[in-house]
Amino acid sequence: MEENLDELMFRIKACRVCEGKLPYDPHPVFTLDQTSKILIVGQAPGIKVHLSGIPWNDQSGKELRKWLNVSDMDFYDTQKFAILPTGLCYPGKGKNGDLPPRKECAPLWHPQILKKLNDVQLVLLIGKYAQEYYLKNEKYRSLTDSVKNYHEYLPRFFPLPHPSPRNFIWQRKNPWFQERVIPVLQQLVQQILYPT
Repeated sequence: MEENLDELMFRIKACRVCEGKLPYDPHPVFTLDQTSKILIVGQAPGIKVHLSGIPWNDQSGKELRKWLNVSDMDFYDTQKFAILPTGLCYPGKGKNGDLPPRKECAPLWHPQILKKLNDVQLVLLIGKYAQEYYLKNEKYRSLTDSVKNYHEYLPRFFPLPHPSPRNFIWQRKNPWFQERVIPVLQQLVQQILYPT
């Protein structure tokens, strides 16, 4: 008999593939529902998210919710949003912030999960690791160019920069993002979550 989403999620939560390669015990952080309408694919949980077990429960998450123009309640409603990082566990600290997501995660779990999410109408690809995994050769050389040309990936994907406070400088250098991209993103999110 085919495994259902709850059984798959149970297996993912018990995943130990990267044990010994992480600074802490594995603690996959994600939220899913078969009826999720928008899938958010980020990078990997930070330490605050690792400790709380709540995805995007940090400054980056506050900024992301502002970009999407949704409340915390809507954001954490799994019938509206599924949240699936490229790396499901906190990878540890590097010289310039958190380490990249572990490479084992996405190929192992994402294809199995995507088969179960039949109602997803839009996949938000947040940051370079999500874009590299999903867009492969279709991505532009730079994240900036992929985001600037977001319309080329619609209706399936919407590439975005990471909403980390570290990227506020990027946003200041690229005012077109707030002026032209965010309004389109917000309109799409509203149309999907609240169709008239």
